[in-house]
Amino acid sequence: MSENKFDPKIIGEFLNFSRNFTEAPMKVSVPHEVKLGSTQFDVAYKEDKMRLLHFKPLTSKQVRTPLLISYAVVNRYHIFDIDSKKSWVKNLLEQGFDVYLIDWGTPSKIDKFLGFDEYVNRYLDNCVDFICDETNVDKVSIQGYCTGGTLATIYSALHPERVKNLIATAPVIDGWKDTTVVSNIAKYFDADKLVDTVGNMPPEFIYFCFSILKPFEQGVEKYIKFLNNIDNEKYVDSFLKIEKWLDETPPIPGELFRQWIKGIYQDNLLIQNKMYVGNKHVSLKNLNMPVFTQVAVGDHLVSPECSMPLHYAVLSTDKILKLYPTGHVGMIASSFSQKTVLPELGQWLKERS
Repeated sequence: MSENKFDPKIIGEFLNFSRNFTEAPMKVSVPHEVKLGSTQFDVAYKEDKMRLLHFKPLTSKQVRTPLLISYAVVNRYHIFDIDSKKSWVKNLLEQGFDVYLIDWGTPSKIDKFLGFDEYVNRYLDNCVDFICDETNVDKVSIQGYCTGGTLATIYSALHPERVKNLIATAPVIDGWKDTTVVSNIAKYFDADKLVDTVGNMPPEFIYFCFSILKPFEQGVEKYIKFLNNIDNEKYVDSFLKIEKWLDETPPIPGELFRQWIKGIYQDNLLIQNKMYVGNKHVSLKNLNMPVFTQVAVGDHLVSPECSMPLHYAVLSTDKILKLYPTGHVGMIASSFSQKTVLPELGQWLKERS
């Protein structure tokens, strides 16, 4: 009769996992206790749901040209200031930049008719006007991230006289070359029927779209990693902050969603210079200012092939394309970002500000 033998190592790992699973609820904070954002700011300007945040300086000497950050219309801006050690905003302030950031707010049903024209030619343009008046300058530097990078690019093409420098961080530019799951699904959306039926795109729908990008990683693996690191206070704190940020996804105005799906992904108008916003022609050939295109090689939300065409489409002779070995979030909220991405951006921007 054979004797069953169990590997002590496997038994130990199982018991340790069981202990972590049992103790996890007692060791973590509830979501509303997780604090996002550590850098002080004032609300400098407000229009409808949109707020223009002005972060308080951390140096006595500041770069002359102010920097306006156009955040994405998906999720909230807190990822730019997720905590003091990984804060994009704080790093720029410490480098001497005068930083403004657009918080698009939480759209309600009354905002379902807002589209590219309102976001670019009203909100973004009014923010630039306000900053120029407040700081006594004619131009600002603009950085846009993800979908905010697309908005910043469109604005800069329509109003090049107002933009000193353009930084496009993981922007959605060439929809046909985007190889992500979201892009492939979007290409077959009946955007008209969807928007006419539900109006604004609800947070649950948006979260679902992103969760299917990496279903096992998002639905299983990340929680296993969390349990395995339950005794690591820094890991738990970072995990909960990211989860809270993901959970606070606001709705997207229906008309903006419709124009985005049809104009960017399905018809691919922007890269072909066939796009019109508010009856104004958007031509990337108008981007004659210095342009810095930042691309994350491991980006699963906006594939590198989708962002890189911006570099080759602009006529500016002062342009740079940088590919970083990181992901979509790692580009702006990671130790790698602090040590590599931000110092390079700061140096480039100071030389042109």
